[in-house]
Amino acid sequence: MSKALVVVESPAKAKTIEKFLGRNYIVRASMGHLRDLPKSQFGVDIEQDFTPKYINIRGKGEIIKSLKEEAKKADTVYLATDPDREGEAIAWHLAHILNIPADKACRIEFNEITKTAIQQAIKRPRPINKYRVDAQQARRILDRIVGYKLSPLLWRKVRKGLSAGRVQSVAVRLICDREKEIQAFVPTEYWTLTAKLREKVRAALFEAEVITVDGEKIEIANETQAEAFKSELEQAEFTVAEIKRKERRRNPAPPFTTSSLQQEAARKLGFTSRKTMMLAQQLYEGLDIGSKGPVGLVTYIRTDSTRVAETAQQEARKYIADKYGSAYLPERPPVYANKKAQDAHEAIRPTSIELEPQSLVNFLTRDQLKLYTLIWERFLASQMAAAIYDTLSVDITAGRFGLKATGSQLKFQGFMAVYTEAKDEEEKEKDIQLPELMAGQTLKLAKIVPKQHFTQPPPRYTEASLVKTLEEKGIGRPSTYAPIIQTIIERGYVQRVDKKFQPTELGFVVVDLLKRHFPDIVDVEFTASMEDRLDDIAEGEISHVEVLRNFYQPFAETLSKAEKEILQVELPVEVSDVKCENCGRLMVVKHGRYGNFLACPGFPECRNTKPILKTTGVRCPKCQGEIVERRTKRGKVFYGCENYPACDFVTWDRPLQETCKTCGSFMVRHSFKKGSSKVVCANPACPTNEQITTAKSENSKTSSKRREKSG
Repeated sequence: MSKALVVVESPAKAKTIEKFLGRNYIVRASMGHLRDLPKSQFGVDIEQDFTPKYINIRGKGEIIKSLKEEAKKADTVYLATDPDREGEAIAWHLAHILNIPADKACRIEFNEITKTAIQQAIKRPRPINKYRVDAQQARRILDRIVGYKLSPLLWRKVRKGLSAGRVQSVAVRLICDREKEIQAFVPTEYWTLTAKLREKVRAALFEAEVITVDGEKIEIANETQAEAFKSELEQAEFTVAEIKRKERRRNPAPPFTTSSLQQEAARKLGFTSRKTMMLAQQLYEGLDIGSKGPVGLVTYIRTDSTRVAETAQQEARKYIADKYGSAYLPERPPVYANKKAQDAHEAIRPTSIELEPQSLVNFLTRDQLKLYTLIWERFLASQMAAAIYDTLSVDITAGRFGLKATGSQLKFQGFMAVYTEAKDEEEKEKDIQLPELMAGQTLKLAKIVPKQHFTQPPPRYTEASLVKTLEEKGIGRPSTYAPIIQTIIERGYVQRVDKKFQPTELGFVVVDLLKRHFPDIVDVEFTASMEDRLDDIAEGEISHVEVLRNFYQPFAETLSKAEKEILQVELPVEVSDVKCENCGRLMVVKHGRYGNFLACPGFPECRNTKPILKTTGVRCPKCQGEIVERRTKRGKVFYGCENYPACDFVTWDRPLQETCKTCGSFMVRHSFKKGSSKVVCANPACPTNEQITTAKSENSKTSSKRREKSG
């Protein structure tokens, strides 16, 4: 009987797919890319139409040999790499390695790893799409040109180890420009007036905001003006002028795209884009869920589309009707508008709505379950009816002033029974009830409350808001956001401060240099238009060589000019108050791979370095040294004695300066697995710690049971 070889990218995916295809199919993993441009050289022949020089990736020799042997034994070879441009390029490289003719129908793709999707894909092989491959090659070559031509210039003129990227540089510019806006911002004082009213004596109070004076929008610049208006209002008669009752509908958010998933996971779960995409890939490729074996739990995770397959919509509608009732079903399955013309894949959704999150508790890790629950709830809510609010708006007059009171009450939960979308600036919708009022009714004034405000600068970017801005401006693609953010942090261009991005001095220096000499590289519109050109290549509307040539010629001229014009940039040195114990000089702050550290300015004569220690103000219980904040190699924070290695005291819990009333030891903030925290005694023998010990024991038992069931 004939055998077919199916090549996928990862072992997890291979394991899941092999289960669906039967014994006539062998499924093997390429472990991602097998060929790439060489790291040790530029690897692109500019004179020969930007021909790339690909080599087999070091360490992939055994995989390549094994795949070749399997391909020789198979009657048919199917290339089932991811259904995007990068996956198409990997398939193209595989075809080259396995000697598959360019016109052979060997490429299969699927949006979800389910039995139906895999079996249908096997029936519809097609030739490799060369236009998609060209688009991916053009992106790779563009990034190579910028990275390998511009980065060495930064090494020579600024500092070794720096990098410039076609998209990462724009991301750093956005963060730097925002910081400059914040630094230049001058707050303006303004005041508001709120009237606390009641319909009669001893009735419940409600609030109305003063919004007009003499028919114009009120603007109160200072306290003197606020007090003058307050005095005038206290003498006025408050009368209900108009009452407006409405029914307001709040529609659900669409199912996730790659970008919106990264944003929502950052807001609701505190995940970085990198962590979100890693977990989402695991959910897509398949996880072992007991008797069902490996199952792909979500559809393909790299998508710009909010489209949903009709079968998935019908499955969701049946689930909603059965669990919540027909009132929670919209008349027709909702259709969400796509921002982009591309619609190659569905939105991110569960492969089966019947796989409820609670049924997977024993098979997924805590973070996998959190992300799966987010995807499952968002999709289900997107297929449900709108929430309905009863709203009431009351216009009130008081002499020459106009006031407004608004109230709303949730009348029907709709999709909110399952899920509500988070916002960057959290504004929770509350039920605000107003009394039954009538037009012409006179109201009783309890008091006028003046309140001072100041205008606020634009906020620093969070991970969610940066991803949102990159998407809105058409910079890069959602699948590239995670590595972009990781790179600009690792290079020391930006840092996270209270979960917000703040540029470093180095970030400012590099962006200012690029603005002056390479304006296109950090220009938002230019970078976005390049993404459009890549889309045109993928559609076969323009040659990738033409796009590369149009970019390279002016770039090369600018590079040559900049090499002559840019002088050596001296980065400002931050001097600490710590003396070098070897030579007595004051040590300076340097930036390394794992963050900032102190170094002797006498290098290379004196090579003394030491970490920057963040003190806690708490004494070590073993040796009375200072307890300081430290980090593991993976960046996780822990606390230890400053006298390490002489003293080995360490704790994961943050030490506090308050002391335990029971035993006199210092207190710590202990974090629980579910994200909550509690202040407890640092002394494990203290009687107040029984709850913590019990909780740890129970968590340990639960984790053991989960490992036993899943393994």
